[in-house]
Amino acid sequence: MIIRPARSDDADAIWNVIGPVLRAGETYALPRDWSRSEALSYWFSKDHEVFVAEDEGLVTGTYFIHANHRGGGAHVANCGYMTAPDSVGKGVATAMCQHSMAFAATRGFRAMQFNCVVSSNERAVRLWSRLGFNVVGTIPQAFEHPDLGFVDALIMHRAL
Repeated sequence: MIIRPARSDDADAIWNVIGPVLRAGETYALPRDWSRSEALSYWFSKDHEVFVAEDEGLVTGTYFIHANHRGGGAHVANCGYMTAPDSVGKGVATAMCQHSMAFAATRGFRAMQFNCVVSSNERAVRLWSRLGFNVVGTIPQAFEHPDLGFVDALIMHRAL
């Protein structure tokens, strides 16, 4: 697996990753009905640096990184990660997170924070915890899960 900066010709492959995740509505506080154009516009926002994970020429995941806040909070990175449905459980998210932490450090970030880790996304909570992130806050019933109803959102943080 390699992780590299995304290119404009990766748009279809990235949509194939993020489209199903958005449609499921279980892990991201983003509109489930976004069009391809709307979703890609968000993913490639001007302040996002976007990467893809590639295995044997196929995009298996994607992530973006940016400053969590501006000004006095610009030293803390924030990321969004999505793995292709058929690549879940194969180490893609682990590799992307490790890559993002190393990349963030080269950009001068001192920490990384995830603002809305859906508590029912147990796989992500376990992974981020294993990679050194701590829950620093819980926002009660902050996420409306399509099957579970209102569930908590976790704020997770780690120093770099």
